[in-house]
Amino acid sequence: MRKNLLLSLIICLLFPGFLSAKGITAEPAFWWSGMKNPELQLMVYGENIASFRPSVSYPGVKLKSSVALESPNYLLVYLDVENAQPGTFDITFTKDKKQIKMPYELKARKKDACKIKGFDSSDVLYLIMPDRFANGDPSNDNLVMKTAYKTDRNDPSARHGGDLAGIEKHLDYIEDLGVTAIWLNPVLENDMQGGSYHGYATTNYYRVDPRFGTNEDYVRLIDKTHAKGMRVVMDMIFNHCGSDHIWMKDVPSKDWFNNLDKYVETSHVKEVYFDPYASEYDTKKMVDGWFVPSMPDLNQRNPHVATYLIQNSIWWIEYSGVDGIRQDTYPYADYKMMVDWCNAIYWEYPDYNIVGEAWMNQTMGTAFWQKDSKLNERGNTMLKSVMDFRLMGLSHSAFFGDAGGMQALYEHLAYDYAYADIYNVLRFLDNHDTDRFLPAMPEKLDAFKQGIAFMLTIPGIPQFYYGTELLMNGTKQKGDGYIRLDVPGGWPGDAVNQFEASGRTDIQNEAWNYMQKLLKWRKGNEVIAKGKMKHFVPQNGVYVYARNLNGKQVVVIMNGNAKESVLPLDRYDEILKGYTSGKDVITGKVVSLQKELTLGAKDVLVLEL
Repeated sequence: MRKNLLLSLIICLLFPGFLSAKGITAEPAFWWSGMKNPELQLMVYGENIASFRPSVSYPGVKLKSSVALESPNYLLVYLDVENAQPGTFDITFTKDKKQIKMPYELKARKKDACKIKGFDSSDVLYLIMPDRFANGDPSNDNLVMKTAYKTDRNDPSARHGGDLAGIEKHLDYIEDLGVTAIWLNPVLENDMQGGSYHGYATTNYYRVDPRFGTNEDYVRLIDKTHAKGMRVVMDMIFNHCGSDHIWMKDVPSKDWFNNLDKYVETSHVKEVYFDPYASEYDTKKMVDGWFVPSMPDLNQRNPHVATYLIQNSIWWIEYSGVDGIRQDTYPYADYKMMVDWCNAIYWEYPDYNIVGEAWMNQTMGTAFWQKDSKLNERGNTMLKSVMDFRLMGLSHSAFFGDAGGMQALYEHLAYDYAYADIYNVLRFLDNHDTDRFLPAMPEKLDAFKQGIAFMLTIPGIPQFYYGTELLMNGTKQKGDGYIRLDVPGGWPGDAVNQFEASGRTDIQNEAWNYMQKLLKWRKGNEVIAKGKMKHFVPQNGVYVYARNLNGKQVVVIMNGNAKESVLPLDRYDEILKGYTSGKDVITGKVVSLQKELTLGAKDVLVLEL
């Protein structure tokens, strides 16, 4: 009896917020009627639950099968709910003369839930690390969960206390900046020794980390973001979970994870997918190896693991109304399972969008991962959007180096031909895993302005990392924490509040205003979102390109030289013929386009013709 009570207590601690009945839990805790996929998997957990036989008696609900795993404490129950109406019914678990009744709810779907429209090239994403953006609720900073952990803002590698309430508090700031979507680093529970403030070591797939807030807080944040006309992108991780997940404490089956008996670290050599000479040994090591010992590698070839992860994604979309997904470490998970996942998402939500983190160093490698790629002979990935890491890698030297940087940008965009859909390529200067675009606080903004203007005028979906508008800077040399610093003013008692213009320096306000001007100009601008592009090989360090749609045209001119340049304009007749002037988007001034144009050092012009 004591043993049963102890297990019940442990289950309540490990699965807070989950459906529970007499010492058993089930996830997901509820589902919806009317989903296109009629199958529902329930993972039921409790002492020796595998020895019980489930049964259901509710109109439209059929018990398809139940699967006992190697651990006696798990039972997978598969239901067919195709013809079921919303309501609550009992699932009865029977063993000999003992019965456990667990009530289960099928909710009614929200109107037009299947019509969620994902982010696209009309959007600009703003990436936020919740722990480092703003602390709106100090009461949740030092919650004791499985692990007792104290926040420490003096330690770049510790939790700092940022949360969903802090983001919600500053939605006006984000809206005013002019971005149209926020991408949050993972918000799900990371109840790990050491804090795991970054969010990439999930210990509960159905629960927002309490130090960020509650599931209800997350939904409210999304609702309030929607009310301001912005979207939200959810960061998910299928490749691995955290080592303190219940699955590692009580392993469901020996094939639930890869390399569980003997630790093998991934090689990170993602080229094995398209390398015509790749060995099976190298392929297996890349896919099945672990990132680090604290992130066990899930085996998505196990059909129950695959169903669990796919269903979890659909649950979060349906429950929260989140508008898109960014999938972490995309190539590290099983290839076929990820195709099935994309198809499952798009079946339920045809207008949805997913961007996969396929961190490749060359354009051809990135293009391989995009849906309908002609470079991929392995089979269509069905992944709509991919991330342009190559551009991120060269952007620092391209904008902060000599005039040769313009040639590097030109050559990079020339390889856009490799993509099946260039408008679904995520472009960015930096993110939470890379050096900041600015290695240090700049004395002047010429290179910064070129980088921002370039990102906001080329084809694709731009993404900026929080604080770029505030000239936040840093490198990974001393550790990841130095590129994930707190926003001054986001914490009670901060001496400076950079969310307000009065708390920023003159050069910060210049940067903020420049970004805002371009972001608001880009919002709703179909020439930039959908227009075709034509560019010219840089000459004497000057790069010129145009975007056009339905007779409207925007011309961008960048001087890569650290000195004034005179640009003869006859070479650009293809885009300038018939125009004698253009309007500078930033200053509103009219710029003459007759014969030649004098450009200031490191100048950039965005001209509407």
